[in-house]
Amino acid sequence: MTMHRSVQDYGRVAVLYGGRSAEREISLRSGAAVLAALQSAGVDAVAFDPAEQSLDALRSFDRAFIALHGRGGEDGCMQGTLELLGLPYTGSGVLASALGMDKLRTKQVWLAQGLPTPAYRRMSAGMDLDALVAELGLPLMIKPAHEGSSIGMSKVDRRDQLAAAYEQALRYDSLVIAESYIHGEEFTVPLLGERALPVIRLKTPHAFYDFDAKYQAGDTQYLLPCGLDAGQEQDLQTLALQAFRGLDAQGWGRIDVMRDSSGRFWLLEINTVPGMTDHSLVPMSAAAAGLDFTQLCLRILDQTL
Repeated sequence: MTMHRSVQDYGRVAVLYGGRSAEREISLRSGAAVLAALQSAGVDAVAFDPAEQSLDALRSFDRAFIALHGRGGEDGCMQGTLELLGLPYTGSGVLASALGMDKLRTKQVWLAQGLPTPAYRRMSAGMDLDALVAELGLPLMIKPAHEGSSIGMSKVDRRDQLAAAYEQALRYDSLVIAESYIHGEEFTVPLLGERALPVIRLKTPHAFYDFDAKYQAGDTQYLLPCGLDAGQEQDLQTLALQAFRGLDAQGWGRIDVMRDSSGRFWLLEINTVPGMTDHSLVPMSAAAAGLDFTQLCLRILDQTL
């Protein structure tokens, strides 16, 4: 890919951040970092919070850098709005954004394509929890289907914890899934354009890589190089690209994966607008590939030209 063109080519850029989702605070941090980077490169970039400004005001911009996380920004709604306004934007389109925000439909599409993702069941009020445990085993991950940043998620080790975990997830979403827990190592694969960036291994003393481990804890370890041999890392990057393209995702994103004790990889989820904070994984991986934060932001913005 060629390096970025003249900053004048971008015109006036709206950096969309904030919004109304449960991930608002993270989005504000991501957007502020992107805004500062673009402005430092001389781009005419302006902060735009759709929770506080009329979307009609977007008509005065030439393109949009989406740094919104969660519902209303990452789920296809904002992408559809920008399509209607005729405004080029970063990242995936309406379909991939909507699919990627829905953990249940993501898994269904991957399974239909023969890609490996942990066994799951959709949960419902009054369902037979004993049958669920008999089918999927323990531990289980209980997840709201439409939240990011691990919000509302629980790891369940015992049958008597299931009901409370389901209630916790219901606070965030009416659609909840139970997923077989994969014992092993967690990896994330950032993607930029048509390539997979260096893989990162995540290590946390928490029960899983939860919200606190992602954004607040000082004891999360990010291993880069990730510890896989070259062949294994390439296999994982190939799988991540298949998973990304399988959902029609574009531009940039991140695929989260587990590796079990036999060395098999399992797809967990896709992030179509990953975090861009000081704790974030895509900038960390890009740096290992020789791209600093400002170059990364410009590469992503280039995709709108």
